[in-house]
Amino acid sequence: MRAVTKKKNLPLACGACILAVALPCAATAAASASAADLTDLTLEQLADIVVTSASRHPEKLIEAPASIFVITAEDIRRSGATNIVQALRLAPNLFVGLGDANQAVVGARGQYAGTSNKMLVLVDGRTIYTPLFSGVFWDAQLFMIEDIERIEVISGPAATLWGSNGVNGVISISTKSAAATRGSLVAAYGGNDERGAAVRQGGDLAGEGAYRIYARYRDSREDKLDTGAPAHDASERMTAGFRADWSDRAMLNAEVYKGGIDNLAGDRPVSGGHLLGRWSEPFANDSVLRVTTYYDRTEREHIGSFQERLDLFDADMQYETRPLPEHTVVAGAGYRYARDDIVNTPVIAFAPERGSFQWANVFLQDEWKLTRTVELTSGLKAERNPYTGTEWLPNLRLSWSLSAGHFAWAALSRAVRAPSRIDRDAFSAVLRTNDTFKSEVANVAELGYRAQLSPTLNFSATAFYQRYPNLRSEELTPDGRGVIFANGFEGRSHGFESWATWLATPRWKLTGGFTLLSERFQLRPGFTDLGGVGQISNDPRHTALIRSSWDLGREWEADITVRNVGRIPNYNVPAHTAMDARVAWRVRRDLEVALTAADISNGPYAEFGPPGARAVFDRAYLVQVRWQP
Repeated sequence: MRAVTKKKNLPLACGACILAVALPCAATAAASASAADLTDLTLEQLADIVVTSASRHPEKLIEAPASIFVITAEDIRRSGATNIVQALRLAPNLFVGLGDANQAVVGARGQYAGTSNKMLVLVDGRTIYTPLFSGVFWDAQLFMIEDIERIEVISGPAATLWGSNGVNGVISISTKSAAATRGSLVAAYGGNDERGAAVRQGGDLAGEGAYRIYARYRDSREDKLDTGAPAHDASERMTAGFRADWSDRAMLNAEVYKGGIDNLAGDRPVSGGHLLGRWSEPFANDSVLRVTTYYDRTEREHIGSFQERLDLFDADMQYETRPLPEHTVVAGAGYRYARDDIVNTPVIAFAPERGSFQWANVFLQDEWKLTRTVELTSGLKAERNPYTGTEWLPNLRLSWSLSAGHFAWAALSRAVRAPSRIDRDAFSAVLRTNDTFKSEVANVAELGYRAQLSPTLNFSATAFYQRYPNLRSEELTPDGRGVIFANGFEGRSHGFESWATWLATPRWKLTGGFTLLSERFQLRPGFTDLGGVGQISNDPRHTALIRSSWDLGREWEADITVRNVGRIPNYNVPAHTAMDARVAWRVRRDLEVALTAADISNGPYAEFGPPGARAVFDRAYLVQVRWQP
């Protein structure tokens, strides 16, 4: 790692201290609480997993009228993932592409375009996308991986419930309650590409409450570009936090982070934190009121490019009730306030440099049981943003319980990607501001089927058609002296996504899935885009995934994951297949040692990014130790 990154108030001693605690404890203490055998949870029980992101209230996964895949805590543990981007690779309905060790593009159903600004990401109800460009700075997301309970990945629009930017999907990350993390945990890992450690301590609070405090450190090493030159993508990050829960009624979470991230264009020091509170109040007739509010602070600098300080406050309220036996109604409202301060440079600037922005929304959704087997869901959200005013986001879904274990659904939705600071306010020597840029719209039709085909086999499939009337383009200004962002593209995409899980034997589980995508975009009449259609249609035509999890007796586990991704056309990134493997040994009840090998199937390969500016990834090996008395 370059010296400039090491200076960023994140001394290597921080990580060394955690490692010094972790390794001796792991070596001398009595061994980690082993994960449950595959047979402890049948596939029928897995199908009954409760999800909340599809309808914004708890429901069984098999009855959720959306294309949704759930990554469980056990999936994450057995994958050997050390960060959230690696964990998201487990979802067959997501595309995950790395430009280097820190820059990631994560999305569904296309439109990745380097920023993937049509995928909404939530953590315990807190939105982590940036109003700067409507995407996620994944390099700033250092999660306590051991505390993730599940990740619900919806591919397809969810704007009626979750708002703008939920155009092509929603990733909802839920962390474990403090009651589920009592006691101690120490984890450490190291290999040829990265090293890190995590510590956690949990216990009881007065009033039926529980708490946990935690800290995590990660240090990743530098890769090479596809040209053979250094990629300058080493990084060093640390996070620490606290969470408290009081039964199912209230939760409080606070977290801070700091990092030094190398980049070809200049180093990127980041820091920030958040304070999140959640409260629910049950009433008669199965009614419940839920309130979530948070404050988020971000400081980010791209040395030589720009610097931003962002303060964001968000409050969300929803009320769920059953006014009649055949109706479930969810209503809510939300408010968000953001204040940012940007230091302009000749490379990129914003007007105004300092801004205050407000968003507000109200929504209503009714689930109407038409018959014993047929349900109609209708919903509407009105969301006001500071650029285009009020956007209307409707949703209509019809679902059928065809027979025991067989479920079908169809949906019509409208979603928008509202303008961000970069669309309207950014300028440079060439780029001009444009206060006429409108929200990008998607009109979507979906048809899905989900089934528990046998006690050992479940299956899900979804076909979709998406129409985009006004996607972002790059146009010459009327005087021909500059470039603006405009709404010059239109087109459509359609495709198919499917996955299945099969318990081949009581100790061997297979999970596989794939996506197919076809896109066609063109210029709208009167527009003359400069960037080319490839900027919005730079997506692989297929992805595929298969995972094998095998319990070798009570002390050993073996997991293999194979991923295949099609060619990225505009960047000329070849199709590639990558294989990861993990072997774990439960030394004792509360001690686990694992060896993970990534990308063992081939030599160096690129995943995403333009030639000459993208990293290539080679075989990587990691030893992980987890102690949980």
